[in-house]
Amino acid sequence: MFGVIGEDGLVPRARSRLPEVCEAVLGLLTLVFVWLLDADRFLERTGMIAFILTVAAFIHSMCLFAEEWFFHSRQRYHGRINEILQACFKGHVILGMCAILVMLLFSGVSFSSEQWSTMAIMCAAYLLLNSLRMLGPTPVEISEICEVKKMNVAHGLAWSFYIGYLKFILPVLQNKISQYSSTGARLSSPRLHILLPLNAVVPSSPEEEDTNVVFHENLPELKLDMAGVRNRSYKNSVYKITQNNKTYSCVLEYATPLRTLYQMSQERSAGFGERERKQQVLLFYRTLSQILDNSLECRNRYRLILLNDEHTGDPHQLSREVIQHLKQQDGEIHMDPIREPPNEVYPVPEEGALSAAFPEGQMSSAPSLMFSLPQSLRSEPVETTDY
Repeated sequence: MFGVIGEDGLVPRARSRLPEVCEAVLGLLTLVFVWLLDADRFLERTGMIAFILTVAAFIHSMCLFAEEWFFHSRQRYHGRINEILQACFKGHVILGMCAILVMLLFSGVSFSSEQWSTMAIMCAAYLLLNSLRMLGPTPVEISEICEVKKMNVAHGLAWSFYIGYLKFILPVLQNKISQYSSTGARLSSPRLHILLPLNAVVPSSPEEEDTNVVFHENLPELKLDMAGVRNRSYKNSVYKITQNNKTYSCVLEYATPLRTLYQMSQERSAGFGERERKQQVLLFYRTLSQILDNSLECRNRYRLILLNDEHTGDPHQLSREVIQHLKQQDGEIHMDPIREPPNEVYPVPEEGALSAAFPEGQMSSAPSLMFSLPQSLRSEPVETTDY
């Protein structure tokens, strides 16, 4: 059975820049402390360490370049050396090496044999630790990179669900509901309710989870020519939900991309465990919410319901949570779309006709305040207000 989940308490938020700020503050404080201890040799020692780190990072990038050049140049980069360089070398490493070369060639800076030996040892230690993955990104950093670069499975599934389905269905949902209501039927909500179970288990129908949820009928289908398929059919189903002898009806369905996440977690080759699946479901929910909120044609035409996979012992928990969402919507203010007034052209009466229509006594009376019909500044109504 399922229970609704509080978004603020479970859905992960985007990570902040707190680690970078903490590192910068601690680094500056450390430099100030070292300068106070040994101000005379501070610049010399700082320059030597910066030299070591820059050279070590450059050697690491050269190793990456060797791999990409010898084994992947044609398949991944089509033989373009500039793309290989951009993939292997960071900009600050190149600038640092240029500064070192200028310093060695023109500034006359020289190091003793002991300093060269120390720098070589530190550089070797850096390369060895890096080869053992001890200096590599942590799981948190990898997760942040994937989220920032939109590289998670959930990002692709959310965009696919929006572009391949919701972008067609939601803008015309109101018209389909109007056609459905013309037969005398009435819905408790004009929105599409999308169920997102946290365990990614998507049944064939909601009746399998709750007997109080019963299929009623389908809305008028939408047919589009899509990807070589003529008259591809898109349908939405109306379900009747019963609670305490009171019946509600709404358009209800599961988010089908979650089935992909579940099947991936069942395949060993996908490397996708239960914990990763749960995180991807939450990222899918967050990403889909952001996409739909930023879409003017889809905004306020949907309701995402995130469901918990913890068993509560209540066989009708699903219907209770859906009805709770329906009751919440009853208190919302629904704004009617802007209607354009007819732009009629009225003939200008002649001077004689104007005098006949308005006698002199009426024309000389006190002026009255007159209001014109509201004229929209836009040629077409655009919905920008949240309900």
